[in-house]
Amino acid sequence: MAKPLLTDELWLHIEPLLPAPKPRPQGGRPPVPDRAALTGILFVLRTGCPWEYLPQEMGCGSGMTCWRRLRDWHAAGIWRQVWLVLLDELGLADEIDWDKAVLDSCSVRALFGGRSRDPIPRIAAKMARSGMLPAMAKGRRLRSSKRGPTSMTANKRFR
Repeated sequence: MAKPLLTDELWLHIEPLLPAPKPRPQGGRPPVPDRAALTGILFVLRTGCPWEYLPQEMGCGSGMTCWRRLRDWHAAGIWRQVWLVLLDELGLADEIDWDKAVLDSCSVRALFGGRSRDPIPRIAAKMARSGMLPAMAKGRRLRSSKRGPTSMTANKRFR
């Protein structure tokens, strides 16, 4: 038998943190149990499969149901509470190795432009001409970066 994604011990820590289901006086289909939805969420996060490909055989409801439950629990701040409770449990069991740490970073844009680049040094006209003279003396033609007229601009019909 496969190892379960959500053990009974882990569920006992998480279940009290989840909000109670809202009453549905108008009737309709009963909601998917929280444990089944959490199992579906863990499956998608662990395997990386798209939400719509969540296997129905797992009994977790649809991928959209699990995604909505994930969204609602995130908006309610449930995941931070779960993290703190599990961190406390690991700390009490002396299971946290404080000698190792992981740092995460993100890149943000510089709102005020950041450090400006150094100005581009300009060449005086006299120095530029002196740089061209040796090439001209050897008979080479200096090419301009500007192109000649194209067929569209040369044709008066398009003006």
